Amino acid sequence: MHQVPRPHRGRVLVVLAVVAVLAHLPATAAGATPSRREIERQQHEAVAQLPEKHREWLAEVDPILTAEEKATFLGLAKDYQRDAFIKRFWEARDPYPRTARNEFQDAWSVKVQAARDRFKDLYDARARLLLLNGVPDEVVESNCPTVFAPLEVWYWGRAERLGQQLFLVFYQPQRAMPFRLWHPFETMSVLLPDRSQVDAGSLSTCGDADKHRKILYAIGWITEQPILQWEMLQARFDSPPPAPGGEWIAAFSSYSTDFPEGAVPLPARLAVEFPGRYQNRTVVQGVVTVAPGDAGLAQVAAPGIEYRSHDFLLTGEVLANGELFDSFRYKFDLPGSDQPAGGESLPLAFQRYLRPGEYTLILKLEDVNSGRIFREERALAVPSREQEAAAAPAPADPTDLEMAHLLAEANAAIGRREVTLKILPPAGTDNLPTGLKRFDTYFTGEIAAVVFTLNGKPILTKKRPPYSVELDLGSVPQNHLLIATAVDSAGNELASDEIQINTAPQRFRVRLVEPRRGKHYTGSLLARAELDVPEGQTIERVEIFLDEARVATLYQSPWEQPVVLPPGGALSYVRAVAYLPDGNSTEALVFVNAPDSLEEIRVDLVELYTTALDGKRRPVADLQARDFTVLEDGVRQEIARFERVTDLPVHVAVALDTSSSMEKSLPQARDAALGFLQRTIRPKDRAAVVTFNDHPNLGSKLTSDLTQLAGGLAGLKAERSTALYDAMIFSLYYFSGLRGRRALLLLSDGRDEGSRFTFEEALEYSRRSGVTIYVIGLGEDVEKKKLGRFAEETGGRAFFLKNAADLPGIYAAIEDELRSQYLIAYQSTNNSGNAFRTVDVEVERSGVEVRTLRGYYP
Repeated sequence: MHQVPRPHRGRVLVVLAVVAVLAHLPATAAGATPSRREIERQQHEAVAQLPEKHREWLAEVDPILTAEEKATFLGLAKDYQRDAFIKRFWEARDPYPRTARNEFQDAWSVKVQAARDRFKDLYDARARLLLLNGVPDEVVESNCPTVFAPLEVWYWGRAERLGQQLFLVFYQPQRAMPFRLWHPFETMSVLLPDRSQVDAGSLSTCGDADKHRKILYAIGWITEQPILQWEMLQARFDSPPPAPGGEWIAAFSSYSTDFPEGAVPLPARLAVEFPGRYQNRTVVQGVVTVAPGDAGLAQVAAPGIEYRSHDFLLTGEVLANGELFDSFRYKFDLPGSDQPAGGESLPLAFQRYLRPGEYTLILKLEDVNSGRIFREERALAVPSREQEAAAAPAPADPTDLEMAHLLAEANAAIGRREVTLKILPPAGTDNLPTGLKRFDTYFTGEIAAVVFTLNGKPILTKKRPPYSVELDLGSVPQNHLLIATAVDSAGNELASDEIQINTAPQRFRVRLVEPRRGKHYTGSLLARAELDVPEGQTIERVEIFLDEARVATLYQSPWEQPVVLPPGGALSYVRAVAYLPDGNSTEALVFVNAPDSLEEIRVDLVELYTTALDGKRRPVADLQARDFTVLEDGVRQEIARFERVTDLPVHVAVALDTSSSMEKSLPQARDAALGFLQRTIRPKDRAAVVTFNDHPNLGSKLTSDLTQLAGGLAGLKAERSTALYDAMIFSLYYFSGLRGRRALLLLSDGRDEGSRFTFEEALEYSRRSGVTIYVIGLGEDVEKKKLGRFAEETGGRAFFLKNAADLPGIYAAIEDELRSQYLIAYQSTNNSGNAFRTVDVEVERSGVEVRTLRGYYP
């Protein structure tokens, strides 16, 4: 056991003195409503009908299983669906989904085994709290029936969910009954049947008197907790960890291929082909065709506007050996005709990657507009390369031939993927990669050379393996775009890949690998997207557009879709838009069949999030675009976009100094920061917590979950020195790859002491970041001039105060600014190269002060 101080005699007297008060508190009981009992009865019957392995799983996850998850699981009819649910249950809780391990599931399995080893029943109160809090550092059991009831004391020196020491007392009301958790508002007699015998003499007769003094100490520790504080403490150690939310459950349920009761059948036909391979898997291409006359038609009309469309939801499952191997979902939106009986069949194409073998394919197609359903279940034999070559050609079917011709170019792109190229990030890269780094590539197929370009400029061509390049990333982390292109002997592009160097793990980006710029397409193409997904996030969907018509919505990888082009090879474009579950999106666009004379000009706008304050430092909300003048390097720029932003998503990081000098102020600083996050962060916003002393630490990654953010501020201890500039660069680096409104709130009460980076490097990095910095200097020992520069150069504000009690007002002022800004965007006319460009924003209203970033690097 961790060293626990012996209880003083006075503390034992405190235990006995409060007994009379606690004994008169009423017992609490939660009465269940009849409807609740009925639900529990039905669920109990449903559990009894499950296979043993599924009953055991329910017992193991009971402390973390939400009511919605349990109801969904019990509503499943097939074992493969239950197995798939269990797999998604753990995936939804995986804290690091990009790693091979599921750390949460592994840790939970260890605790389940420990609980099974100690207790017969996982529903025991002790088993539940072991699962929620981990194995205690020590368990002390009473063996003195003349003094104590049968009880156990559990002790953690630092409970994993609290970050502090914790004592719990369990008692057994009667022999053969399960143990219960004792609370300070319960009567003491359940623990000490004869309180008059609790003295040094009686303890000496119990054998190990020191052990029983520990029991009294634990009882005293719990009793001394104020009732409200104990209830808050219990809410943390006796409640499930935050559930991942119901989004995954809704997504899982939407993938059902069951035929709804009472649904009307939809006439349709399914054809399956194997047009190519991707590495060691076969591409399975399915095309469901529906006659326009059988499909419902959506009509949206307004004065001067009329739009018709056919809309379908396609859901599929692939079973291998009776277990769910793959599930997928697509949405198709096709322009409709006002002549429903005419026209060619509507082709709805989908693709999956499967290894050669025997499968069962289950498809359900729902016509959104009519509600009619097409469902088919068929055996699927996916051939190997050798089997496909030896197979006799199947009899030609006119519909299949029509589809094969229609998708010929799209399927040709599948064959080209046998040549692949992937840039591998440097091994052992730390949070702030600098210096000389080597980038290797992995490739398949036959290639003649690899061309490397950095930030749009060719830097190296390698004609033999290893296809690698060494780059000097400098002393301060900066963003770079490295592209590797594999070419044949004639210089034609075969494959390419790109990597954004020095981008933090929350970068959100989509890139269209197909179609390719400069290639001519006539009948069809394969739209193929690659995604960078923020750490801990998932893709909700990817929409594929041809021009401005959405042709398909993909809800899972592979993010690719055959697209039928209009006849004639006319100029058009393909657009891919990726969405996160919270609605944030990113997109990419590639022109198709563009003439050589058409140059794709980057039209990235310079975005200035601008604050306007009156003489009393209050936001000014009624300015118009005509009131502003924007100058870049002294040259006036034309404003292309102007709006007052109050509800656009904002990304915020709170960086809190936890050095030893913050010991007295840290509790108030922590509470004020949490209050700011609680008031400011909305569902589409993201916030992170960074703490720092002699090194920075990411307390909580970007999230809108206030519980996680509170966890990043919990258990802080003021110690060691202040690496202020390292914390500044670390926090700003974490924003890299994000666009939109970004703000860093940094609070410190001291000067920099021993940072790896200098003030000048941190200031230059701040200029490049595009992040608005709000600095809060607490006390007298701060470098006001240097801290003020960070705010001045980035369009933020610097606050200097003597007392931590003033922090809530400072945070409230920052919140007002973040929710009342102007977005001013312009396309720069500057062609001066990559040097720093100064920006000045002026307003033509007396008494109004305008703040925005002082400049940027192109």
